[in-house]
Amino acid sequence: QVQLVESGGGLVQAGGSLRLSCAASGRTFRNYVIAWFRHAPGKELEFVAAIRWSGGSTYYADAVKGRFTISRDNAKNTVYLQMNSLKPEDTAVYYCAVESSGIAHYAPSWYQHWGQGTQVTVSS
Repeated sequence: QVQLVESGGGLVQAGGSLRLSCAASGRTFRNYVIAWFRHAPGKELEFVAAIRWSGGSTYYADAVKGRFTISRDNAKNTVYLQMNSLKPEDTAVYYCAVESSGIAHYAPSWYQHWGQGTQVTVSS
C-alpha cells in the first residue's frame, strides 16, 4: 500500500517562496515517477512537475519553469517542490502522486496513488 503525505503549504505573499514535501512509503519507488499536481478553484487538475525516481530526470509545466524546482531525497523517500517567485495564480491545493510505469505522463489519470493535498495561498 503506497502512502503519500504532503506538507509545507501555507500563506505567502507574492514573490515569496515555499517548499513542499511529499513523504512516500509502502514500497520501493526505483522505477516510478513522482509528480506534483495542483487544483485551483474553478480549474481542472493541472500538472506542475515530475521527477523520475531512478536517474532523477525532471519535467515542468511551462507555467512554473524557472520558478519551481522538483527534487528527491532517496534516503528519506521524499520528494520536494521548491517554489520561488510565487504568484497569486499559483494558489491551489497541491497534490503529489505516483505513477508506476516509469513514464512522466502529464495527465493525472496515469497516476495510481495520491496524497491528501496541501493548500498553497499566494496573496497579492
